Amino acid sequence: MSITGTLIVQMIVFLILVGFTMKFVWPPITKALDERAAKIAEGLAAADKAKSELTAANKRVEVELGQARNESAQRVADAERRAQAIIEEAKSRATEEGNKIVAAARVEADQQALKAREALREQVAALAVKGAEQILRKEVNPAVHADLLARLQTEL
Repeated sequence: MSITGTLIVQMIVFLILVGFTMKFVWPPITKALDERAAKIAEGLAAADKAKSELTAANKRVEVELGQARNESAQRVADAERRAQAIIEEAKSRATEEGNKIVAAARVEADQQALKAREALREQVAALAVKGAEQILRKEVNPAVHADLLARLQTEL
């Protein structure tokens, strides 16, 4: 065979190989490449979507944290106000109770002072009667002179 014949046979074999490759080998390779490109595109889209969702979630978290901080600050302020109100109420009750105790003590002191004055009057009256007996050298009868003794007690 000559070089031309060999060259023609090689060209026919090459064309058959190219045809076979184009018909049977190339479509699965392109299909696999297309599927891989689609999967990569889907992965990138999912990554972008996940990134945007993460950003949105971070924003929601920041908003909720801000609300939680505000709410906790409000609760702390309410608790402080309630504590102040309770303290003020306790102070006012303590003041009222102290005033009641002081008033009761004053009443009791006035009663004791009145009893002491009455006892002192009785003692002075008794001393006056004894002094009068000494001066008159005669016994004074309390039953007979009750009116006189009552006036003396009142004057003292």
